[in-house]
Amino acid sequence: MSVFVLRRLLTLLATLVGASLIIFLVLDALPGNAAQMLMGADASPDAVRALTVKLGLDQPLAVRYLQWIKGLVVGDLGNSYVYGTPVASLIAERLVLTIPLAIMAMTITVTLALSAGIYTAANHNKLGDVGVMSLTQVGIALPNFWFAILLVLLFAVRLQWLSAGGFAGWEDGIWLGVKSLLLPAISLAVVQAAILARVTRSAVLEVLREDFVRTARAKGLGKREVLWSHVLRNAMIPVMTVMGLQFANLLAGTIVIENVFYLPGLGRLIFQSIANRDLIVVRNCVMLLAAMVVIVNFVVDVLYAFIDPRIKVHDL
Repeated sequence: MSVFVLRRLLTLLATLVGASLIIFLVLDALPGNAAQMLMGADASPDAVRALTVKLGLDQPLAVRYLQWIKGLVVGDLGNSYVYGTPVASLIAERLVLTIPLAIMAMTITVTLALSAGIYTAANHNKLGDVGVMSLTQVGIALPNFWFAILLVLLFAVRLQWLSAGGFAGWEDGIWLGVKSLLLPAISLAVVQAAILARVTRSAVLEVLREDFVRTARAKGLGKREVLWSHVLRNAMIPVMTVMGLQFANLLAGTIVIENVFYLPGLGRLIFQSIANRDLIVVRNCVMLLAAMVVIVNFVVDVLYAFIDPRIKVHDL
């Protein structure tokens, strides 16, 4: 087991290094000059050149990359070009919103998807199966930003149960903060839940056809007991794979949804930093998102071995 985890850990580190190279090179290749953007179009060449030197943008590409990696290792992400404050503090302030939003969205996704997927598999080819699968098809086709607007029109404008945007803050109470994030979380979760429900249904149906399920039923175990005690665990491998990928989609989706609901989270910070060409903030934010996705997939890989011991034996 330790060798299995070590191999996965080395893969994680190699992936992070590769992601950092791609992120740095792509952002560096973008046209324009950050110093020129900050100084304005009417700034003198000498002033722009002085700011370029001050920001370290005149140094060779390899030097700037190594300095950035060193800063990531020691926790020094540099200062924002626009705000003039440490990037680490800017990101920490926004993560207070984005992480709870992603957790809420993932919780809603898993709850809806597993319930719908298991229900439809247990009622295969019945009216409930057809109805739920039709709803999931509609959910897959819905753009989350358009669905977010519909939620605002219904629950904020018409019914006035929830706010149309903004974040109340955790200092005013957890319930107010959760209410502020409820519509954005549902907007992010619906499409992902529809996809995961169909994957869960297919995985459960495949396991239900296995010989050991027929043996368990022949021994007198009830349908519900077989489903929850034997089938679900064996069906979780493909489901967990999709969960790991969906977490990446949820993080990427926050960039759009946070702007729809005017939430001061990490996604909105990335959007504003791109507009201001504050590339040092964009670079560190994107790297953080990439690291979170890679770590989640590492955890999923390790969980595979606990769910199905055959996987680690095969990999070793």
